[in-house]
Amino acid sequence: MFPAVTDLIPHRPPFLFVDEIVSSAPGVLVARRTWRQDEAFYSGHYPGAPITPGVLLCESVVQTGAVLIALAQAGGAGGKGMPILAKINDVRFRQPVFPGDTTAMEVRQKEWIGGFGLLSGTMRCGDRRILTIEFTVTFKDAAGAPAPAPP
Repeated sequence: MFPAVTDLIPHRPPFLFVDEIVSSAPGVLVARRTWRQDEAFYSGHYPGAPITPGVLLCESVVQTGAVLIALAQAGGAGGKGMPILAKINDVRFRQPVFPGDTTAMEVRQKEWIGGFGLLSGTMRCGDRRILTIEFTVTFKDAAGAPAPAPP
């Protein structure tokens, strides 16, 4: 059994876009999110034909990366900082996500370079690939000062 997502990252509703951890292995984590019909952003994002904003889909994958890092830190991998998004590369949107869809986000740790973590992620809805993304995080402590990254 995995810890609750809210025990690992500081995000909270209405800006928490990871519901649960599905699986974890060193350097890889899969999580899930159900996009609920009653979420406020749907009322303004294509009223009458709502789709999930792409920036929130990216945020969901990035939050999954934060969960991966938090689990690594809890397991003694080193580094005690909070991951902060530093860069997004090469996002590819392939399919929309609609209210009621459940998505699976998979994030892979690529490497750590000079206090930065490079990660890649995908989002799927069933057998449909929704997006792919490459992103970089840096680490800060609670006061915003640089913190050590995991090795």
